[in-house]
Amino acid sequence: MDAIEIVAQMMEISAITAPKTKGENFILVKTLKGEELTQLASAMIAFGERKHKSNFDRDARNVMKSAAVVLIGIKDAETAGLNCGACGYSTCAELETTRQEDEEFRGPTCAYRLLDMGIALGSAVKTASLFNVDNRIMYRVGAVARDTGLVDWDFVMGIPLSVSGKNIYFDR
Repeated sequence: MDAIEIVAQMMEISAITAPKTKGENFILVKTLKGEELTQLASAMIAFGERKHKSNFDRDARNVMKSAAVVLIGIKDAETAGLNCGACGYSTCAELETTRQEDEEFRGPTCAYRLLDMGIALGSAVKTASLFNVDNRIMYRVGAVARDTGLVDWDFVMGIPLSVSGKNIYFDR
């Protein structure tokens, strides 16, 4: 097994076991490698052109040079039931009745579930960092993974991974 694959698996474990609101897990993970990366990168370029959005081509070039991409997302995340208003609605019931497909993600989503995802992302990149694997959280990777049907999650981010003499995700 390749070292990057082992680190990707460890990142998945870190995301899944990261602390969650009320101990309820809605985090999903998937690792892409090989031909899937080439297809994702091509789709990212096409998406940016089709939607007239910038930097999808730049991030696609990073994906093409990566050894793997770890996807982390949420699907069908129930509200935390706190009626806190952080999502922009007065009650959780209001939020639940307004969920719809958006251009890139499905939402709105309970703010606490998005915090859970942020903690999962942070845990995953911390794990990559412990093994000195260069990485960067990219929203564009997740948007296109969802758009192409690689995943059917509501909200997803991608974390490309690379091992080289210089971090390819900066100075772009």
